[in-house]
Amino acid sequence: MPDSQTAFELLLEIDQRCRSLAAGLVADPVKAQAWSGIGFRIGEQCFVAPMGEIAEILHEPRFTLLPGVKSWVRGVANLRGQLLPIMDLCGFFGVELSPLRKQRRVLVLEFEDIFVGLQVDEVLGMQHFAQSDLNACEPASPGLPFVPYVQGRFAGEHEWWVFSPFALAQSPEFWAVAV
Repeated sequence: MPDSQTAFELLLEIDQRCRSLAAGLVADPVKAQAWSGIGFRIGEQCFVAPMGEIAEILHEPRFTLLPGVKSWVRGVANLRGQLLPIMDLCGFFGVELSPLRKQRRVLVLEFEDIFVGLQVDEVLGMQHFAQSDLNACEPASPGLPFVPYVQGRFAGEHEWWVFSPFALAQSPEFWAVAV
């Protein structure tokens, strides 16, 4: 670095070099049309939730049981000083929760004034799909309990139902927790 060149001038020079090298690169149109979400499993079904609808993913926290609530209300946990109700999505949908505790996770949902943890059998990581592969039609089996919260599906090696935690949070059935 020459003595006469300031740190700011050096940064400008680096910026110009980077831009000139990147000028020949073609933007990947597939990435611009990609859909990403958090994959998870409930029973044998694979779901994917839009990235913006999951605030956090936790290992199953310790929680305190609550009296007088439905069996799928697991309890309440302390998450950094804030009370987090834990709801078992498997139980809510009438599916048996996996006995493998190490795989269980809690998807934290923050929607308007709602703060709740959704317990699932397993989180399958980030999933990426081409936006054009989204089939927004109704599921072939309308009797499935999760249908009201599904916004479509991606088909491929596995069938991935696009599950909206925000739609679940607005459901009166989900908040009818008293026995």
